Amino acid sequence: MIYRLAEERDIDAVCGLIKAAVSSMEKRRIFQWDDIYPAKEDFLDDIRKQQLYIGIVDGDIAVVYTVNKEYAKEYENGNWKYPDCEYRIIHRLCVNPAYQNRGIAKTTLSHIEQELRKRNIEAVRLDAFSENPFALSLYQKAGYEKVGVADWRKGRFYLMEKRL
Repeated sequence: MIYRLAEERDIDAVCGLIKAAVSSMEKRRIFQWDDIYPAKEDFLDDIRKQQLYIGIVDGDIAVVYTVNKEYAKEYENGNWKYPDCEYRIIHRLCVNPAYQNRGIAKTTLSHIEQELRKRNIEAVRLDAFSENPFALSLYQKAGYEKVGVADWRKGRFYLMEKRL
């Protein structure tokens, strides 16, 4: 897999991937995303800020994710274990349904952590939908710990953190 920053020319493919992922999640009765969030403008904003990354396999976008320090006020509900560490937050990590069940999410999470370590980032934070067993399993197996909750429009999300 080749990872790179997303560019504006990638936006239609990114939005198509997200639409397919929402459909796939809904078939599994996971209702964490919809056509309100995440929206095209969220990804365009990430691209403009150079925070949206894509992973390419065989010329297709297999995964997208954003890494930054931006967070909603609900993140203040976290009992963060490493409050004095330099951290980053993973947002909108999403595997293209055509590439699911191939270890892409696990590989990508490892890649993100490795890249952050190179930049002397000491901790990673994220939120995971409480009703998405696939995401929860991924993060728990990777060593992320629940440190709080955030209640948003689509339900409860667990705030999670890992020391790198």
